[in-house]
Amino acid sequence: MSLQEREEATVRAVLDAAPPPTVPADLCAEAVRRGDRALRRRRIMWRLVWLVLFAAVVAFVVWATMARPWVEPPAKTTPPLTGW
Repeated sequence: MSLQEREEATVRAVLDAAPPPTVPADLCAEAVRRGDRALRRRRIMWRLVWLVLFAAVVAFVVWATMARPWVEPPAKTTPPLTGW
């Protein structure tokens, strides 16, 4: 008998000796309920992320149209008069 055959025989003996594990009857229903809840939470979080991103873009556009940072601000003082 080779080493591999002995190991297989040992594993089969252990598996045949142990009773099959008991699974709760409502395991599938509980898993589906938890999965639905997790999916709902993930959907809500993504919607919230998109809403915040959209609000940030709108706020930036409003600020940019009001402040117009690309335009050079007017001079506060007049240049000195020379050559009079």
